Amino acid sequence: MTIAKDTRLNPTHISLYMALFNYWNINRFPKDFIIIRDEVMKLSKIGSKSTYHRCLKQLDSWKYIQYIPSHNSFRGSRIRLFIFGTTSGQPLDSAVPNQGQPLVSYINNNKHKENIYKLELPQNEKEVISFFLKNNWPKIEAQKFFAHYSAIGWKIGGKIKMTNWHASAKSWMLKSKDLSLKQIKSPPSQNQDNLKTTKSKNYKEPL
Repeated sequence: MTIAKDTRLNPTHISLYMALFNYWNINRFPKDFIIIRDEVMKLSKIGSKSTYHRCLKQLDSWKYIQYIPSHNSFRGSRIRLFIFGTTSGQPLDSAVPNQGQPLVSYINNNKHKENIYKLELPQNEKEVISFFLKNNWPKIEAQKFFAHYSAIGWKIGGKIKMTNWHASAKSWMLKSKDLSLKQIKSPPSQNQDNLKTTKSKNYKEPL
């Protein structure tokens, strides 16, 4: 087995690879798929972002995966996993199963491919609200999210077409929570009582 013989790999590499493989499996083994960093880190039990990115890049350079970073916080990065054969001449750069290793049934294959990209845009406001409530997020934020992106044609920053609205919704909520925390921590104005006067002034006191 390739992983067992590769002394460069440590348990963190293997844990990350298995998490990515799980995503690949859930998506019915597409050519490539979008990942969300926080979810992959949680699944692979990696607590450090620097460790996560280091292992991801190493798996890429060692030809276990192909890592295609988006360099955009609103868009998930893409991952391509390779198919490893069972002979000594393993096809490290092959992303398509060989004839002796059918990973999934080819029945309704086109339907599965359509489902892979089903997250691009929500069908309606109800779908967005359902997703927000499932994640214990306020319904009002779901309505704001849907209204905002519907108004600008579902484009990030008004320019880039949204490719994964679940990821964009999570980014929306992270920013909303961050703004709320800043408002709570903001100290009261030092001048807020400057305009208050009192009518009980004692004019007999010396100046």
